[in-house]
Amino acid sequence: MFRDGNESRAIALLFSMLTIAVALVLLYQFDSSINQLQFSESVVWNARMGTSYAVGIDGISLSMVLLATLLVLVAILASAEIKERRRGYYALILVLETAMVGVFVAQDWALFYVFWEMTLIPLFFLIDRWGGRKRSMAALNFVLYTMGGSVFMLVSLLVLFDAMPDHSFSMAAMAETARTLPSSTQIFLFLGFLIGFGVKMPIFPLHGWLPLAHVEAPAPISILLSGILLKMGAYGLIRVSSILPAAVSELQYLLMSLALFGLIYGGLLAWRQSDLKSMIAYSSVSHMGIVLFGISTLNTTGMTGAVVQMIAHGLVAGTLFLLIGLLYQRTHTRNINDYRSLTRVAPRFTLFTTIAFVAAVGIPGTAGFIAEFHAIVGGFQSWGWITALLSLGVIISAAYAIRTIGILFTGPSSSRMAQVKDLNFSESIAAGMLVLLILWIGLYPIPTLELIGNSVQSTITAAVGGVR
Repeated sequence: MFRDGNESRAIALLFSMLTIAVALVLLYQFDSSINQLQFSESVVWNARMGTSYAVGIDGISLSMVLLATLLVLVAILASAEIKERRRGYYALILVLETAMVGVFVAQDWALFYVFWEMTLIPLFFLIDRWGGRKRSMAALNFVLYTMGGSVFMLVSLLVLFDAMPDHSFSMAAMAETARTLPSSTQIFLFLGFLIGFGVKMPIFPLHGWLPLAHVEAPAPISILLSGILLKMGAYGLIRVSSILPAAVSELQYLLMSLALFGLIYGGLLAWRQSDLKSMIAYSSVSHMGIVLFGISTLNTTGMTGAVVQMIAHGLVAGTLFLLIGLLYQRTHTRNINDYRSLTRVAPRFTLFTTIAFVAAVGIPGTAGFIAEFHAIVGGFQSWGWITALLSLGVIISAAYAIRTIGILFTGPSSSRMAQVKDLNFSESIAAGMLVLLILWIGLYPIPTLELIGNSVQSTITAAVGGVR
């Protein structure tokens, strides 16, 4: 049983560390040279409905599991300021972690849907009970948007289930049936999945819930929202793209157009924000546009860029929400114009924030560069000079990132900012882990690329019948 006080946080930390330890063991034992699911388990759940407790991982899902377990640990480390109802708070975070990991390892669409919907319950209460002034509206918007999108996904799953001779929700069996369906049926199914997953990503125009949820959610929950929840939508879309090849081929231009519009639109809105959390929230719309663009290329290079961008954005957004949340705790303001010359009083904060912002831009030596470079090369292979629009989005990101760095760390100092305390030891550990991974992937991307390589190639092979 959880007890109110520090015991709750200690127990949550223990369980999160055990979870990430198991994930690291899986990473150690994972054979990236094998192009198939590993650590697979399947137990019949409901024989009449054709559902099973079927789990397994490949390179893409393992990378997401590692990201999820790491960010949950960081979120718990960043929750020291939570003083009320700690027992419920940490219990909900652990339930949320279970659901998120379940989404990434599920190999049965019914099980996938259960875990997908399961994320709504803890997130609703985490935002509604521990959020800001408009927390109730933010929590309700999040749930309504997500449940509304899930209805479309469920309809697609039921239509696909009905089309199967043996009526099974097995992902492998559904994939075989889905590929044999007429093109028009595949398009119908894919659009349902696109809406369901697009809300969570989010893609334009399904992003309405995101800014309010990020602004009102506690900073640790914003880490999980941006770092992991958005990746669930992209992950689902990648899986669906491999089972509905005719639809993906027919709707390739639509995906590309949505990606580029969201990329530029999100960047422009981020540029206009004075609230730091709002700025990072809108920038997430822009960065997830890069993910969708990589998926739309339907080639190995672009899809690699999409998956690496999922990892990079999870680390970068997690770092930024962590640091902005800690800064808000000290200053009780998120208005960028209130900050000046933090370099002198908070050098560790300055260092970590600067690295995170330049990584968001995609400066060489960071994970963002590896992702954007692959996306641009893959985009050029498929779309030619249309890819220049992606570069425009990157330039817009650079504009607001450089502006933010300049405002935060230059200019005349104020007596208010002079009292800001730098990151303490535990805060430095949490931010340092994320920053080191951002730099490590940027400087030495080979392990990451090898981890996801075979899974990406098999996805593209299934989607287009071969790598182009």
